[in-house]
Amino acid sequence: MATRKKKILYGILILFCSILLAASIYINSLMPIITGYAAKNLCSGVFISGRDQKEMEAADLNFSFIKFNRNVVDFENKSVVSRFLWGRSKAIYREGFGATLLRDIDEEDLRANRFPATTGPLYNPDTIKWPLGNIIPDTLTGINLSKLDSIEKKVEVNAYNGNIYAFMVLHKGIPVAETYKPQFNKDTRFLSWSMAKSFTNAFVGILVKQGKMNVSEPAGFEEWADDERKNITLNDLLHMQSGLQWNEDYGNRSDVTVMLHCESDMGKFAYDKKYAYPAGSHWYYSSGTTNIVSKLIRKEFIDDSSYYAFTRNELFSRIGLNDAILEADPSGTFVGSSYLYATARDYARFGLLYMNDGVFNGERILPERWVEYSTSEAGNSDGKYGAFFWLNKSRRIQSAPEDMYSCNGHDGQYIFMIPSKDLVIVILGFSPGGIDLEKLLGDILATV
Repeated sequence: MATRKKKILYGILILFCSILLAASIYINSLMPIITGYAAKNLCSGVFISGRDQKEMEAADLNFSFIKFNRNVVDFENKSVVSRFLWGRSKAIYREGFGATLLRDIDEEDLRANRFPATTGPLYNPDTIKWPLGNIIPDTLTGINLSKLDSIEKKVEVNAYNGNIYAFMVLHKGIPVAETYKPQFNKDTRFLSWSMAKSFTNAFVGILVKQGKMNVSEPAGFEEWADDERKNITLNDLLHMQSGLQWNEDYGNRSDVTVMLHCESDMGKFAYDKKYAYPAGSHWYYSSGTTNIVSKLIRKEFIDDSSYYAFTRNELFSRIGLNDAILEADPSGTFVGSSYLYATARDYARFGLLYMNDGVFNGERILPERWVEYSTSEAGNSDGKYGAFFWLNKSRRIQSAPEDMYSCNGHDGQYIFMIPSKDLVIVILGFSPGGIDLEKLLGDILATV
């Protein structure tokens, strides 16, 4: 009897130790994600957005294991170190590149990479009229300004749920509403998260206009030459139909969290994935797909100086985004899936570019019919996705018309474009619990 009891106790002890070991291994696998998320986002927030460390820790970093990080900001060296249990991550800020996690690269080597001088704005935006500059016209558009004012007041007190930091509405191309939480203003650069994907769409469009890319052609990676992946076209990638395996779950260790927080070359991590479906046959959301496209964009340039200058000279400066920063991964490729920082007015200008069929301030930036292509439904997406833009063809948001399309970020960042109402709506902030978009958009549409 005693021997049997001992065996049972030993069995329980072995089971307990096995569970403890498995839990330790799993937690260890999360360490670079937990600490990397805090270090990267705090570094960007402090050195790009000019935010206060404690304010960010109380708001954007106050969830799950992330809130238990011990963060140290080094203002002299422009870096952030975050620690949780035995885990540690460091992110550094570099002018032009933004904040980058140290992953598989020496800090000294990363700092040695200098962002090239690019063609900056030849004007002071505060002396130039909207949309290129910041002088807002007094033009009356016919929208109900009194109702808009009421909506702004509700936004300020989070009456639509979430935590909206910046809110802006354009009607007929004119800013008619603009409000910020007290710690932010018109010069604050906000994180895009996945709204950056739509900017990657624009970069592709510009290269198509220049004759350097063709959406119908295979992507052409050498690593894909001898297997089924050789059939994946740029069009498949833009419509999230690559067929490559991918897990976009942000709640744990997944493909997207590993890519953003553990990998030095995010595009390569994504294009190394195995083939799961025939290209063009199956729609599913994948941030990795966008970073594959970012990798393809970089391949179009003879050197990195030309590559880095391209985004600013061919898009940002031409539509008034003079202070926007698209961050790079450690390998030097822009993280086109997630890491853009720009002002609320910048995001509104981007929306205006698409509302005007790729023309901005009288200058054609995108090819003719590129917006039509970008907002055409991806097969098997149930009317909810185009080419790196979200659609409302299935009336996912019932209060908004079918022709609405948008740039969406996973923590409550949006640029809504509604052609039939001539509206551009920008919502920025930290709202992981969601925003009542049905009510908010419905209220805005009722003002027109």
